[in-house]
Amino acid sequence: MSSATVRDDFVPKEAYFSPEYLRLEKDLLWPRVWQVACRVEEIPNTGDFVTYEVADESIIVSRLDSDTIVAYYNVCQHRGRKLTEGCGNAKNFFCRFHGWRWDLDGSPREVVDRDDYGAVLQDRDIRLKDVKCDTWGGFVFVTMEADPVPLREYLDPVPDIFDNYDFDQMRYRWSKTVVLPCNWKVALEAFNEGYHVQATHPQLLRYNDDWTVSESFGKHSMFTYPPDNRPLGFPSRRLGGDVPDDLRGGLIDFMKMMEQDLRAIYSTRDVEAAQRLLSDVPEGTEPTNVLMQLMSFQRDAAIEDGAGWPDGLTFENIVRAGIDWHMFPNLIVLPYMDGSLWYRARPNGDDPDSCIFDVWSLARYAPGAEPVLNREFYSDWRDHDDWGRILPQDFQNMDAVQQGMKSRGFAGSRTNPIQEKPISNFHRVLHEYLGTAKSQGAAHE
Repeated sequence: MSSATVRDDFVPKEAYFSPEYLRLEKDLLWPRVWQVACRVEEIPNTGDFVTYEVADESIIVSRLDSDTIVAYYNVCQHRGRKLTEGCGNAKNFFCRFHGWRWDLDGSPREVVDRDDYGAVLQDRDIRLKDVKCDTWGGFVFVTMEADPVPLREYLDPVPDIFDNYDFDQMRYRWSKTVVLPCNWKVALEAFNEGYHVQATHPQLLRYNDDWTVSESFGKHSMFTYPPDNRPLGFPSRRLGGDVPDDLRGGLIDFMKMMEQDLRAIYSTRDVEAAQRLLSDVPEGTEPTNVLMQLMSFQRDAAIEDGAGWPDGLTFENIVRAGIDWHMFPNLIVLPYMDGSLWYRARPNGDDPDSCIFDVWSLARYAPGAEPVLNREFYSDWRDHDDWGRILPQDFQNMDAVQQGMKSRGFAGSRTNPIQEKPISNFHRVLHEYLGTAKSQGAAHE
């Protein structure tokens, strides 16, 4: 394998398609990190469970009681059969091969013909093997590390920035999973920088001055718009022309477009509240004041709707949150106060050219008003005609990127050192976990 150095402007290509690299990830990455397995809302009742698959490992996450969530390796201690698939509710975990059972606390409940074993079979030896789990932001994280660093410490500084966003109060608007014809890192990185917007999503330039800056924070990273960009709702400087005198129409049109083309980050309620800009805010109002009024209208609408609003949120939180955060290794969030968009990428078994990609739209709802969760799954993104406009624009790049990276004429990604630092930082940390290459430059602490 290549020992090329990761730089802010260069990432070696082997990480994206090498079977050896995939093997190293299975041995040295996935067992050693905290990663999202599910949302707390997916397991509200005792016995509810979700099966989380990553690489060739399978983990059961289950609710033991009202206060306790547990996780186990999804494997029968008799002959190794997986115990659960998908999600559901169980009074106990049952092996369909020979009929052994375990209670929800992992202790053995039934061993068929146990007397055959005599004293050689002890409960302590055949209880389900624990996986460490913890929660943050309404998500259940798991780690296979025997003695991991605490979750909040692992995620630092993300919790300090986002605790006041109340992600735990949000609920699924929709949940979609798709198998993509590319490495999991190709999929993740397509949503880990804003540099691609001008080519992949040109329609956004009408309302979005898209030049970004990025920063790394240890394992994690983010990108945002610099202060001297035009406010959201004004056209990108790439299009030329004068800045309109009035921000209101562009901001309303942008939110309508996002509702039509993505149905995420902003809630439907946010889009409707934006209409008040025309009636309640004078024409020509200074852009910053227009944006502040927009958030005020959205807050009023959320409270009136019974969904509440994250009142602990500070201006500093909003500035530090930026546009997009990558939590190492495989989770991305685009945050807003009334909603958020999340991406999770995972390897698909032993195939370096395939991955499982999850997209989650979360929003605030009044208690009891959240939609019933419908987990959608597609083996090909083209099998689904309700992605909206934006995600298919991203998906259509991925197969071509995966193929192109294998070319003899390509040595590695020339990442933009200003706008694509989340990608180079990601690989720098990844290489440190795997010991696959020397890294040049230290991640910003």
